[in-house]
Amino acid sequence: MRKITAGLFISLDGVVADPHTWHFPYFNDEMAAAVVGDVQNSDTFLFGRITYEGFAEAWPAREDAGMAKDFGDGRKVVVSRRALDFTWRNSEQLQGDFVAGVKALKAEDSDKNIAVTGSVSVVRGLLAAGLLDELRLLVHPIVLGRGLRLFEDGAGPFPLKLVQAQTFTTGVMDLLYAPADVPDASNRK
Repeated sequence: MRKITAGLFISLDGVVADPHTWHFPYFNDEMAAAVVGDVQNSDTFLFGRITYEGFAEAWPAREDAGMAKDFGDGRKVVVSRRALDFTWRNSEQLQGDFVAGVKALKAEDSDKNIAVTGSVSVVRGLLAAGLLDELRLLVHPIVLGRGLRLFEDGAGPFPLKLVQAQTFTTGVMDLLYAPADVPDASNRK
């Protein structure tokens, strides 16, 4: 079964909204390697409609090389309740029920991952359904004070275990999590 990985830029106070307005001062070669690695290990990209529309506006014109070409060559599956018209090649809409559609994607024959970039509503849905295999949070050393947060009040619990951690020279923490079992409270002293 294929693995679904998600990657998000996030502030110390959990804000994931509009990273283009606060993220770039922290972007460096270390972060580029982490992001590009996630993209290159995937052949399918799962997007929410809003993130897809932003990417479809920005990336196709840059497809001559690098990550933009990887995005263009990859299959792009968009989650939306409304019918969509696609202008970016290799794009399609997830058909039917979200959970059933994602399970069908995971069951496809491929040795490459399915990547979710941004698309907070999709990440939330995957966590709630127990379908997310890895969550990479690139935690930026900034408090924004307002904006869309990854976890809404009342969401969860979503037990996670830290698989990998690295601090970039900019102070950004690259944290990779995987699902975990809920710890047994009876074993605490």
